[in-house]
Amino acid sequence: MCSGGCAKCLGVTLIPLAVLCTIANILLFFPGGTVQDSNGISTEVWYFGGILGSGVLMVFPALVFLGLKNNDCCGCCGNESCGKRFAMFTSIIFAAVGVVGAGYCFIVSAVALNLGPKCLITNPVNGSKEWNYPFKDGNYLADHDLWRLCESPENLVPWNLTLFSLLLIMSGIQVVLCAIQAINGLLGTICGDCKCCGCCGGDGTV
Repeated sequence: MCSGGCAKCLGVTLIPLAVLCTIANILLFFPGGTVQDSNGISTEVWYFGGILGSGVLMVFPALVFLGLKNNDCCGCCGNESCGKRFAMFTSIIFAAVGVVGAGYCFIVSAVALNLGPKCLITNPVNGSKEWNYPFKDGNYLADHDLWRLCESPENLVPWNLTLFSLLLIMSGIQVVLCAIQAINGLLGTICGDCKCCGCCGGDGTV
């Protein structure tokens, strides 16, 4: 497959992933599907991993990848393949930006899954109600009986677990796709794009 065509496929895949990550992060602001004040929202949600990292920041690489297929590869310093090669080199930089953004979302999601959600619990010392993190080191993942420690909002644990797991998976896929484009861009920089302008010359000959 041409390096430009491969980049376009990656860009087409990254766009819906970015949208889904943004939606997942927004839903996390409504713990258990309810409206809460800032005290009732986990700190990790405010890091905007899905909105900024895998969302907004991922749009730029995706658009660049989409445009590579139609990029004019001719007319640069008398070398027809120079323009295409420069475009593919630029895509490596944007791929690195995508890896950073998706990697940020991946780390935030992993930390959030390990800590568990912030919820309304009964303080064992004075019996008062407070918003806090009742779980430690992901112990709630294997022991569903611990979920009852979260008294409110209802169904908060599966809500957070599902959404942060989706963010973890989707951001991981984004990292892989951007890494593939980094390799693809390197190959495109060295060899050019298919036979559009040739791999060794600007006259279409190989």
